[in-house]
Amino acid sequence: MAFEKLGNFFGINDEDSYDEQDNVEQPTADYSGNEKVVSMNAASEPRTASSKIAIYQPRVYSDAKVVAKQLLNNKAVIVNFNNINDEQSKRIVDFLTGSIYALNGEIKRVGDKIFLCTPPKFEIDGSIPELNE
Repeated sequence: MAFEKLGNFFGINDEDSYDEQDNVEQPTADYSGNEKVVSMNAASEPRTASSKIAIYQPRVYSDAKVVAKQLLNNKAVIVNFNNINDEQSKRIVDFLTGSIYALNGEIKRVGDKIFLCTPPKFEIDGSIPELNE
């Protein structure tokens, strides 16, 4: 009695003992040589904007907000501070570091005044030894 109620709750009845595959139309293979083989993982994951890298060269402190919005949209950002003074660039790096910390992302120096900021799904691999000194 208890098993019947449990079976009814989950939609499993003695009346529904047929195999669901009997009602599913199976795809037929076309061996004409024009078929493509696609990984199931690749087919189920939609392409997103996460594979893009944005490049910014801020000129004022308020440009940091634009970079942070790109990170929120899951885009990696390369930030070039060559056209801004050192005081402003330090303030922007501090702002971006806080934004990246909140997102569980990562920031890394990749040049003299160039930083790579990435959201959580990106991985930064490797380092430049001369910049670490």
